[in-house]
Order: sequence, then structure tokens, then C-alpha cells
Amino acid sequence: MGPYYYVVLKIEGEYATLKRTDIETDDTMFIALALLPFGTDTGSRLVWENLEYSLIP
Repeated sequence: MGPYYYVVLKIEGEYATLKRTDIETDDTMFIALALLPFGTDTGSRLVWENLEYSLIP
């Protein structure tokens, strides 16, 4: 599955708002911070592959 690429738009409490960057869409999704890698912050770039999120350096 994947890979799918995201950027973190904002963090509110225990949730992050992600926007997909590998396709043209205005959709956003809310993900619990507990599912994201340690060190994720606003503006972080993420890849989702094999049911796991990873930070892109």
C-alpha cells in the first residue's frame, strides 16, 4: 500500500491536520498524534507506507 505523501498543516490538541501532497486535492484529514512519528510538528512532511507514517528529512 502506498506510498502516500502528506504535510502537517496544523496541530490542535491531540490531533494533526494532514493534507495530501502527491495528488491535487483540497481534502484534509485528522490523525491522532499518537499515530505519527515522534518529532512531528507543523510543516513536517510525512510518507505513509505499509500502514505506517514516517518523517521525510
